[in-house]
Amino acid sequence: MISRDQILANLERYDLKKAKIGVVGSHSGLDTCDGAKTEGFTTVAICQAGREKTFNEYFKTVTDAKGNHVRGCVDETIILNKFNNLLDPAQQEKLIKDNILFIPNRSFVSYCGIDAVENDFKVPMVGSRNLLRSEERGDEKDYYWILDKAGLPAPKKVEKPEDIDNVGLTIIKVHHKQKKLERGFFTAKSYEQFCQKSEELIRDGVIEENFLESARMEQYIIGPVFNLDFFYSPLMEKGSKLELLGIDWRFESSLDGFCRLPGKQQVELENDGILPEYTVCGHNAATLRESLLDKAFELAEKYVEATKKYYDPGIIGPFCLQTCVDKDLHFHIYDVAPRIGGGTNIHMAVGHPYGNALYRREMSTGRRLAMEVRNAIEQERIEEIIT
Repeated sequence: MISRDQILANLERYDLKKAKIGVVGSHSGLDTCDGAKTEGFTTVAICQAGREKTFNEYFKTVTDAKGNHVRGCVDETIILNKFNNLLDPAQQEKLIKDNILFIPNRSFVSYCGIDAVENDFKVPMVGSRNLLRSEERGDEKDYYWILDKAGLPAPKKVEKPEDIDNVGLTIIKVHHKQKKLERGFFTAKSYEQFCQKSEELIRDGVIEENFLESARMEQYIIGPVFNLDFFYSPLMEKGSKLELLGIDWRFESSLDGFCRLPGKQQVELENDGILPEYTVCGHNAATLRESLLDKAFELAEKYVEATKKYYDPGIIGPFCLQTCVDKDLHFHIYDVAPRIGGGTNIHMAVGHPYGNALYRREMSTGRRLAMEVRNAIEQERIEEIIT
């Protein structure tokens, strides 16, 4: 891990009165830019050539003749041949000289690689750099490890395929062979079905032959999905440091199309070897019944305390607990994002009922992030949220 002294030395070079908010133009980049723009920051999106139009054209900031902002939320774009060119020392130096405080998202880690993010990226980052590796499923201390240390509920792990007969319906989480940033999930209710489906997926080029080496198998929880978008503020001195800003759930292709078909047709498709995939392609907003909110906050409190204990200084800013709720209204955490979540674009501009209720104005995750940066600068505490 790059030394904190080196990051703070680079931070000392900043003119914080001219601080800009920078983010990779993907994932939750629009939410980050929208919120930062609302809080008065200049926004910078780092884009990959061929994928820049959303940021460089369609959401580009437009001003009138007097310089007043009239539309858009992306002030500046940096267009690179590849996202990982962001790691080039000369490019990093430009970001530092331009006073850019960097917001990590999942695309940043996926395209640049966790080793480089930890060791080579010298730009001051808002959030928990040392927790980003916990998303690398299969690592020694991934988020399952944290959940276990925190005593948090997670779906029961299935150790080997033969155990599916005893556990029942199981979801097998593996990397997609062709879509490198997606997962080739599939389900099986028995060992026999596991063998049949895995053979079909290998034959169709969806998963690798050695997929079990990196697979995670766990009991499938039957129930709705709620991605809980939390925020933890080390700066907050009055009221709770932990905030629930919003809740989202996923649209998944081609799973959602299967779910809209009559059961008979679903079975016919499966008999023909056509299996649903779980590729996330969008999100929607949700709320919880209020009797479940206490349970949701309890989950987050335990996660925060575990990160403080095992990943000093712990979680900073936004994080997302991805959960299922079973028939007895018990939460099961199946994924954790120790940074801004992938579904927060649903909060843009209008905020979210929980964030809005808390702050009495439109409060998205992106805006809450920018507000934390603004407060840190004004209170001369920026080093407390930078890693």
